Amino acid sequence: MASPYAPQHAPQRAKQPSLSQLRAFTAVAEHLHFRDAAAAIGMSQPALSGAVSALEEALGVQLLERTTRKVLLSPAGERLAVRARAVLDAVAELMDEAEGARAPFTGVLRLGVIPTVAPYLLPAVLRLIHRRYPELDLQVHEEQTSSLLEGLAAGRLDLLLLAVPLGVPGVTELPLFDEDFVLVTAEGHPLAGRDDIPREALRELRLLLLDEGHCLRDQALDVCREAGREDGAEVTTTAAGLSTLVQLVAGGLGVTLLPRTAVTVETARNTALCTGLFTAPAPTRRVALAMRSGAARQAEFEELAEALREELESLPVRVLGAGS
Repeated sequence: MASPYAPQHAPQRAKQPSLSQLRAFTAVAEHLHFRDAAAAIGMSQPALSGAVSALEEALGVQLLERTTRKVLLSPAGERLAVRARAVLDAVAELMDEAEGARAPFTGVLRLGVIPTVAPYLLPAVLRLIHRRYPELDLQVHEEQTSSLLEGLAAGRLDLLLLAVPLGVPGVTELPLFDEDFVLVTAEGHPLAGRDDIPREALRELRLLLLDEGHCLRDQALDVCREAGREDGAEVTTTAAGLSTLVQLVAGGLGVTLLPRTAVTVETARNTALCTGLFTAPAPTRRVALAMRSGAARQAEFEELAEALREELESLPVRVLGAGS
């Protein structure tokens, strides 16, 4: 009979799951269907099923409940699916950082842009990228500010082009330029074509703005408040984009504020539109690149910001220095 005091053997270390097994499991957890999961990750269905079974064996727990009609996650599978996705996300971040470290301005750059910047600045951005950084695979995502910041924090986006200040911890801003707002009116409006409009004129005007969620709406409201417009003054929100907004202005429904970079594009479609300039100091907005603080590609993004400042010199903006 063995002595109770005999040394005990340490339990055998469990097998380590592979990344392929984790990918297979997370695909099944997402689709709850073996065929769809296999198609999503480019793996044959038998190979996928085998990978999940091998993962269950390595972990010593049942992850799935298989029936003839559907696949369900077991309680353990629900918990471990979250962990598996986190592991795969961390590996993807590791590969992204390694790619950025190998050579600057190569690989994928996922750029997020707000809708009130994208149509007017992207031509300059794309021109710069094609000319100076031909090896860079630029992928553009047009979204509102809140969605862009979520994407940056989650690692879905690498760099943002948007209006600042953001005031978000963990985000570093690289200012590009300041631009004035102009007043857009219908032809025949008392303020049409003037270059000496006082801000106070905004107190009583019927103002048309973008829908909730657009930062340009918030900036325009800030300008109006600074001019003494009461928060309860009439503001008609009727447009999801600037193109629609200016056509409503042309139809005599009110006036609106546009950033200078948008004026040429948005007013060229209708000769019934006029612009007016504010007296100095005119209301302005600042546009910048934004990145995660301490990003592995920070030096690359700073160089891109400087190159972009040079590219934007021809626009009706005041280009800023790196330390602005």
